[in-house]
Amino acid sequence: MDKAQSQSGSRMRLLSGGNAASAPAILFVAALLVLAMCASVWWSDVPFYRPGGSIFATLTGLAGIGGAVALLLVLYRRMHRRLAAIFAVGDALVAVSAGDRDAASLSVNPDFGPQAQAWNQIIAEIDAVRKGAVDERVRRSLERRREAPGEMDSACDVLAQGVILIDGQCRVTYANGAAAAFLGRRREELPGADLTQIIKFEQVVIALRAVNAAGNRGRQIVDAKDENGAAVLRFIIRPVRREDSGSAMVIIDDITQQRTAEEARHRFVAQATHELRTPLTNIRLYVETAIEDGENDPATRARCLNVINSETRRLERIVGEMLSVAEIDAGSFKLKCDDVRLDALFDDLKADYEQQAQDKQISLVFQRAPKLPVLHADRDKILLALHNLLSNALKYTPDGGKVELVANASEKQLTIQVKDTGFGISGVDAERIFDRFYRANDARVAKLTGTGLGLTLAREVIRLHGGDIVVESRLNEGSTFTITLPVAVGSGQ
Repeated sequence: MDKAQSQSGSRMRLLSGGNAASAPAILFVAALLVLAMCASVWWSDVPFYRPGGSIFATLTGLAGIGGAVALLLVLYRRMHRRLAAIFAVGDALVAVSAGDRDAASLSVNPDFGPQAQAWNQIIAEIDAVRKGAVDERVRRSLERRREAPGEMDSACDVLAQGVILIDGQCRVTYANGAAAAFLGRRREELPGADLTQIIKFEQVVIALRAVNAAGNRGRQIVDAKDENGAAVLRFIIRPVRREDSGSAMVIIDDITQQRTAEEARHRFVAQATHELRTPLTNIRLYVETAIEDGENDPATRARCLNVINSETRRLERIVGEMLSVAEIDAGSFKLKCDDVRLDALFDDLKADYEQQAQDKQISLVFQRAPKLPVLHADRDKILLALHNLLSNALKYTPDGGKVELVANASEKQLTIQVKDTGFGISGVDAERIFDRFYRANDARVAKLTGTGLGLTLAREVIRLHGGDIVVESRLNEGSTFTITLPVAVGSGQ
């Protein structure tokens, strides 16, 4: 609206000079009125108004009037040209004070004279200076944008995955920071470099060349291990544009943890299957023995029933471990606390493992303080943790060894130690044995079955009760697992 009014005002200044045209017109009309009044007075005494008046006098009067009119016309034109320029410039200055900065709307009609032309020149010079300053600011802004990293570059640098763009000759056109780290190069070295010379994995190089081949629009995925086999990198290579078949994007991702978890899950399934099969097989065999020989031999039948009972409990513990792992993953692993009498709990625990200890000729010893407190805890989960510790102690202790459970209590803390004279644990393995699916890197341990979840569950249970579990071990000398649990003040048997 304001701009339209400004342009309309500019047209008015260009065509008429604005107020400059009206002022001389008023002056001219006033002069004519004065002249008419003088003429009327003069004509009142002129003889030609009366009979017999002189013709010469009449002509003389008319000539005087015509001269005066001509003089006024000349004065009008001169004043119009000068005043028109002055008033037009004045209107332009008023427009400037109102905020108008458009050179076209501030210009005046150059026909108004040298004043108008000088004004237009000033306006043009000011406009050129203003545009030059704006262009300089724009130029500097563009330079800063070119020098500073773009938003897309910054976003790519945040990614944990490596991103590389290559042309039809496998030369790098862009690489983010993660890509440089994966390739073991400095980022500034990558642009323009031949990617097939940088990547040392032959399968990846073959995939790069395959994607670069004309007409190949398929995606290539290659998993490669580093020289030490400790890390696994996944390379995803795919074309970028249909019109440029050689241009491609390479995404590099570290899938070491993912691959480790997958292998651990596969190993867990295999081990869990074996763990389930063993007690089921034993149960089936002893049931058959009890049916065939138990009727005539009560001692054999009693022994078979004891084994079946033991294997059933073993099977129950394995299934319980699997369910507990599922509860931990789902976030629903909770405690159902009640009063737990430790003497009765230890008696049940010893009864479960006496037969296994006898089969391996292992001395199983339970040492407990004369007076143990009543523990406020989840009995089943505490029993699960102790089962895992004792089961491992008997499993990894050679025949003829010793396994000992020692329980002591103070006013505020219960301490339970499970000691064995087994294989022992190296320092490196001791730091990871509580990790899920982890098993010690020992050939003797590899021969024995296990899910790799027992110690994980044991620590989870103890920590949920506000305690902790630690291990002290020396290779080939045995291990000691120590459980500490808080005891409520005033509790006792």
